[in-house]
Amino acid sequence: MSAADIYFVAAEASGDLLAREVIEALRGTDADLRIQGIGGEQLAEIGIDSPIDISPLSVLGFLEGIKAYGDVVKLADAATEVIVAADPKVVVLVDSWGFMLRLAQRVRAKAPHIRLVKLIGPQVWATRPGRAKTLAATVDHLLCMHDIEVPYYEPFGLKTTVIGNPALSRGGQGDRAGFRRRHGLTDGDTALLVLPGSRTSEIARVAPALMEAAALVKRALPGTRLFVEPAETAAQTFREAFPEASEQFTVLTDGDQRFDAMAAADVVLACSGTVTSEVAMQGAPMIVAYKTGWVTWALARGLFYKKTHITLLNILNDDTAVVPEFVQTKQKPEMIAAQAISWIKEPGALQCQREAQGHALTRLLKEETPAAVLAAGAILDEFRAA
Repeated sequence: MSAADIYFVAAEASGDLLAREVIEALRGTDADLRIQGIGGEQLAEIGIDSPIDISPLSVLGFLEGIKAYGDVVKLADAATEVIVAADPKVVVLVDSWGFMLRLAQRVRAKAPHIRLVKLIGPQVWATRPGRAKTLAATVDHLLCMHDIEVPYYEPFGLKTTVIGNPALSRGGQGDRAGFRRRHGLTDGDTALLVLPGSRTSEIARVAPALMEAAALVKRALPGTRLFVEPAETAAQTFREAFPEASEQFTVLTDGDQRFDAMAAADVVLACSGTVTSEVAMQGAPMIVAYKTGWVTWALARGLFYKKTHITLLNILNDDTAVVPEFVQTKQKPEMIAAQAISWIKEPGALQCQREAQGHALTRLLKEETPAAVLAAGAILDEFRAA
C-alpha cells in the first residue's frame, strides 16, 4: 500500500459526507497532499476507494451495537492494519463514537507517532460527560461543533477547536419557487415533505409513522401534495419497505435538489438527525419523530441522556420545545398528523413556527467560514506540526 500524509475514516453516511467536504477543502489548499481513507460512496466519488467495507457499522442503539460488536472489533482491527501500513502523519476519525474510539486506541498502541484528530465529538453535553476524559486520553485534537462542548475537555487538556455545525454550511438557500413550479404547485397549494431517515433501522422504526401521518394529513386535507425524499444511503431499503409509496407520494430521487424540496415544503415530517438542522436552514416548519429499541431507550433515559429533547435546535435553545417532537411512545401517526393539520389549517401558525425556528437557529450559527474549511485548517496545522 502506498504511503499517505493524511488518512480519513468515516463509518456512516453523515461522516462520509463530512469527510468528503473536508478533503475537498484540504485539496483546495494543498493539491499535493496524499490523502487516503476508509469510507463510503462520498469518498469514492472523489477518488478515495475504501479498502474495507464499513457498511456493517450502520447500526442504531445500544442493543443493536452489542449485536454488531463482533463486526465492530473485526473492522477496527482491519482498519488499524491498513492505516498503520499507509503510515500517515495524521488520522482523522469522523463521528461514530464507539467504533472510532476502538480504532484510535488500536492505532495509538501500534503507531504512537501518528497524530489522531477526532472530527465531531460525542454529545458530552447531553449524555455521558465521562466520555470527555476517555477521548482526551486517546486523541490529540478534537474538532467539535459547539462552544458548550469545550469546558468538558478543558480539565483534561485536550486541544479543542470549534468549527460550527457542518450541516449549516451546506447548499445555501434552496429554490422554493423553482421546485414548486417544476412540480405544478401554485402559491395556494400545500406541500408536505417526509424525510424518513438515513439508516436501515430508521426506515424500519420511524419511517412508517411518518408515512402514515402524511397519509392522514392527505385524508383530512385532500388538497395537500405529499413528497418523500429517502436518503441516498437508505433509498433501496425505503423502496423495499414502501413499494407502493408512489401511489400517494411524489418520491424524490435527485439528491442535488433536496434543499429545494425542503425550502418548498410548507410542513416537513422528519426523522431526528442532522437533517433537522438543514430543514431549519431552509425555513420549513418541521415536526420531528424518533424511535429506538426499548433497551436503548431505557438505558438512555435512565442512565445516559440528560436532556429533555433530542432535536439539536431544541437542545441548544435551553432544552425547550421549539420544534415539536414525537419520540418513542409518542411517535404515533395520528398525533403527528394532528400537529401538521393544525398548522396547515391556520397559516398564521405556520408563519409563527418559521419565525420560532429562525430565531432558534441563530444559536447554532457560529462562523461565516464553512465548518469543513475550519476543520481542514486545523488538520493541516496538525500535519505540519507532526
